[in-house]
Formats: sequence, structure tokens, C-alpha cells
Amino acid sequence: MGKIRQLTNEELAAFCSQMAILSHAAITPLESMRILLSDTEDAGTKALLKHIHDSISEGESLSDSLEKTGVFPTYVVNTIRLGEESGSTDDILRSLAEYYEREVEIHENIRGAVTYPIVMIFMMFLVILVLVTKVLPIFNQVFEQLGSEMSGFAASLLNLGNNLNRYSLGFIVFIALCIILYIFFSKTHAGRSVGKKILSGFFLTKMFYEDVATERFAGGMSLILSAGLDTYRGLDMIKELVEHKKVCKKIDICKESIMNQASFPDALKEAGFFSNLNNRLVDVGFKSGQPELVMKRIADEYSSKSAKKMNGIISVIEPTLVIVLSVIVGLILLSVILPLMGIMSNIG
Repeated sequence: MGKIRQLTNEELAAFCSQMAILSHAAITPLESMRILLSDTEDAGTKALLKHIHDSISEGESLSDSLEKTGVFPTYVVNTIRLGEESGSTDDILRSLAEYYEREVEIHENIRGAVTYPIVMIFMMFLVILVLVTKVLPIFNQVFEQLGSEMSGFAASLLNLGNNLNRYSLGFIVFIALCIILYIFFSKTHAGRSVGKKILSGFFLTKMFYEDVATERFAGGMSLILSAGLDTYRGLDMIKELVEHKKVCKKIDICKESIMNQASFPDALKEAGFFSNLNNRLVDVGFKSGQPELVMKRIADEYSSKSAKKMNGIISVIEPTLVIVLSVIVGLILLSVILPLMGIMSNIG
């Protein structure tokens, strides 16, 4: 199979969800592929499913067939392999579907939080651009007809507008570059990774991204524990998903503690992952034999917490941008209107 892009979280969630339903109905992976093929119209998806179908028909397991495609994350392949070994493939697939549905929700929340300020800033830029390139020259003509000229702040803005008009080609190139950067940061995997690193260190979004990473950790560990995987190996798999420097360091501390014979709850406590209450819940969950349920509850808690922080960030950014735009536009207009009123009053 040729080089194909990695599947998106939406595609992974849909695939795992459909396979979980079919597996729960005791339909074999081979027959499941036939069913999915019959319901698929997209050529790329058909080619992928056909490749998986052919591999399974040659005697390969579902996990090995997925691995051969090269488009499924290692995390998904290894987790499904564990499900096949333990005889709980349908449960694992359902848990994977829930995990990636949560990832989709996280991504949508982040995109919504980032897109709104970008749109607002772009609109501010357009309004100010129209003022300095189109409106101020008209006011300047009025001043010249009255035998005066603009001065101070208004004159500086007028010169800026004239330069923008004079070097319009360079300005268009700048706008095109901004659009390219936006596409890079929003549409490409490398761009999103760079964007996450930048936003993870930005003071307004730093805690939000840490909560998101902790949510991914808890959700991933819930899935790992439900698959029956040992916690040390599970931490290695989760580290690939977190994509957050601080949380990755905590995972390393957990692994070191486990190597020193500490229990998983104690390792989490030493790394400082959760609050004392959640640490106690994890301890109780392991003692009661239901650690995956506790980790899922913690993931849900952090999901709610990160959503509230995101809404808080938006509630701060929205009025701030409106105020900044209002002040800038007001200053521009006042710098022109006040001198003009002075001239008119002298003429009167």
C-alpha cells in the first residue's frame, strides 16, 4: 500500500465505533470489513478497508492488518492486539471509540477557542486598515481645502496609509503569508504540534493545555487498564498521546517510581498528577479492582474543568478585543475630528 496520511481522530472514532458494534454482534472481522466496504462510497476509504479485508482473509489478525496499513496509530494497534489476546475486542474497540470521540471534542473546543480571537483580530485589522487607507485621506482633503493640514498622531496614521497604498503588492504578500501560516497551524500535523507548544507556554492558555493533557492521560490510562495492560508499559503508550512537556515529565517520574517498586497510585501521587482527593480515589479504585472506572471519572472531571477554563479564556478575550478595537478607532477619529472642529470654530 502506498504512503497514506494518518487517520484523523474523527475517522478513528467512527471506525472503532462501527467495529465495536459489529464485534459485539459476534460478527467476525473479515465479515465486518465486507459490511463496511458495502456501506462505503469514498474511494480512499474503500481502498483502506479493502487492504484490511485482504490481510485478514490471508490469515492475519485484525491488529496486524491495521498495523500493515500504516495509517493507524501504534496506540490503537497495540490496544486492539491486547483485546484480541484477552478476548475482549468489542470492549476495547468501544473504549477506543469513546477515547477518540473525547479527543474530537477536545480538538473542537480548542479550535473554537482559538478561531474566535483570530477572526476578531482579523476584523479589527480590516477596520483599522480601511480607516488609515480610505477614510483619513478624505479627511486630509478637507483639511487642505480649509488651508490646514493634519498633525501629530493623525499625520502619522495618514503616512502609514499612504505607504500601505504605495506598497500594496508587499502588503498583499504579507496577507498571503498570514493565510499560509494559518493553514499551516490549523490544517497540518506539524503546524498543530508547533501551535500546541506555543499555546502551552502562553500565560492565558498554559493551565488549559495542562488540564487537557492530564485529561488525555487519565482517559488513556482508563483504556489501558480496561485492556489489562500493565501500568509501566501503559505509561509508555500514553506518553505518545499526551504531547505536553510537563505532563510527559510526570509520566517519567511515574515510571521511575514503579521501577523502584512503588505501586501505581503511589507513583501518581509522587509525580503530582492529581489532587489529594483524586489520588485517594485512584488508591481505592485499585484496591477494589476497578481502577479503569476511577480513571475515566477523573478524565471526565478534567474535561469539565478544561471546558470551564476555555470558556473563561474566551470571556476575557472577547470583551478585551472589543475594547481595544473601540479605543483604537476612537483615537483615530478623535485625532482627526477634534482639530477639524477647532478649525471650523475659528472660521465661524
